[in-house]
Amino acid sequence: MWIPLWFEVLSLKVSELQVRQGNINIDEVEITEKTPVREFQKFGNSGKVCNVVVKDDSGSVQLTLWNEDVDKYDVGDKLKLTDCYVGEWQGEKQLTTGRNGTIEKL
Repeated sequence: MWIPLWFEVLSLKVSELQVRQGNINIDEVEITEKTPVREFQKFGNSGKVCNVVVKDDSGSVQLTLWNEDVDKYDVGDKLKLTDCYVGEWQGEKQLTTGRNGTIEKL
């Protein structure tokens, strides 16, 4: 059975990430930096967002944390990332979990 690439889940190292890749799993990364939390209002709803830098043995990348995830994770935590998407912000690669992705503390 043929499965389109965008349905295939890829387990990658940070150095292998490419902009616009989806369904990405990273087995273990460590948070090395965390930006201050920013609160926002959108369409009448409030939310929180911050960025963390995560690294593995191949490199580092920025990961966006949303809402309840903002308070769950701190510098030094090791994470497993599932079903993430690689975007780009100001010329840099950036990971996000989107609607279906998950973050698990190891």
